[in-house]
Amino acid sequence: MHALARRLEALLFISPRPLTSPEMEAACGCTTMEVDDALAVLRVEYAAERHGIALRDVAGGVTFVVADDCSEDVRRFTGAERPDELSPALLETLAVVAYLQPVTRAETAEVRGVSSEWALSSLEERGLVEQQGRAETPGAPILYGTGARFLKLFGLHSVQDLPPLEEFSLQAAEVDAIRARLLANAERRRA
Repeated sequence: MHALARRLEALLFISPRPLTSPEMEAACGCTTMEVDDALAVLRVEYAAERHGIALRDVAGGVTFVVADDCSEDVRRFTGAERPDELSPALLETLAVVAYLQPVTRAETAEVRGVSSEWALSSLEERGLVEQQGRAETPGAPILYGTGARFLKLFGLHSVQDLPPLEEFSLQAAEVDAIRARLLANAERRRA
């Protein structure tokens, strides 16, 4: 295996989070092109069904993950239920935050039609949502958004990789209302 690929493999193996190209360049004293070439070697080495782990682009970086076909064995071996198994209420709240971020607790409750205090707290404890500052409205409520753990867990490079709302079975009026909310959030962030 390519010498730099071996060095990057070691870094990725010990890192608890995805590594970005600049982090790998700095650690190994090499260029972007050299990192890209070495990662290409690793991608071939860790291609589907060759190893029990796989190399994935997630959360703006690269990381090793358990191969999909081995995940059930790993779960059974650890004897623990996945801490990230989410109830329908938690999934619904997480979806609202992911698509409308940054969003306040009250805004999340308004979209869901029920209080979201417990759900947001639970998601925050699991590291799936994070506080992202305060809104510039009366009372300065906390703004919530997703973080790197959310991206890693769902295998996304960024929130722009979320599936379009049209892929869900929503009524046209629901999609329009959600789009209006997304536009309002984008304008609020630019202001």
